[in-house]
Amino acid sequence: MADLTIMVAPNGARKGHAEHPSLPLTADALATDARACQAAGAQAIHMHVRDDNGRHTLDASRYLAATEAVRRTTGPEFVVQITTEAVGMFKPHEQIAVVRAVRPEAVSIATKELIPDAAMEAKAAELYRWAYEQRIAVQHIVYAATEFDHLLDLIERGIIPGKRHSVIFPLGRYAADQESDPAELAPFVAKVRDSGGAARFDWWVCAFGASETASLVAAAAMGGHCRIGFENSFLNADGARAGSNAERVSDLRAALSGIRRPRSSRAEILRALGRPD
Repeated sequence: MADLTIMVAPNGARKGHAEHPSLPLTADALATDARACQAAGAQAIHMHVRDDNGRHTLDASRYLAATEAVRRTTGPEFVVQITTEAVGMFKPHEQIAVVRAVRPEAVSIATKELIPDAAMEAKAAELYRWAYEQRIAVQHIVYAATEFDHLLDLIERGIIPGKRHSVIFPLGRYAADQESDPAELAPFVAKVRDSGGAARFDWWVCAFGASETASLVAAAAMGGHCRIGFENSFLNADGARAGSNAERVSDLRAALSGIRRPRSSRAEILRALGRPD
């Protein structure tokens, strides 16, 4: 079983200080939060940025500023991943533009957002090929097990190049009240494993609601990697409301104490996030 990575997702696209006063919304707040989470055991960050009014944005200059701030506080080993999440606000051409402008070391992309129909396949293929040549780690967001078949089709037709790929499954995204259940892992894990039971993809899990920690422990036990933080839940394993993202990381680390998987190195993290060999 591969070494384990814990990534923090500290803010997401929708929540604000009304939901939690410690949610980091600025570049400096993200940097401070990232350093605290690193000290608690996180090795990477999944980062959203906000505009001056606290709204989700794909502004490249804000991503660059936040990335620089995080790297300044965490040092060279910490991995920074940006996202192209559209949140119903941004079109595929805007998602493509931000990846090209930022040229991040890692990015998460939902194929259903980037390729809403066949007309976008050619432009998406250009982005995926460019990212592959730049050795950018591209992680594919798969919201439902049925979307995995679309991803496989894109890979088989060469629209997404390469032999190794990374996916993340957001559990509870479409469940009632966005409450995840570790049992949701079953159809996803069935998709990533071949007929012999070996993983065909590097895979990750994030999970909404009160079962976030339990879902991530289940994923880690099955060979997946963990993404945790206020983007998905404010609640610790015991149901108490966490005061910070660092507390959520510490809570997960404690829950993972019985799972014997060493910490991933930086190179292993980037590989697990989809960096080409």
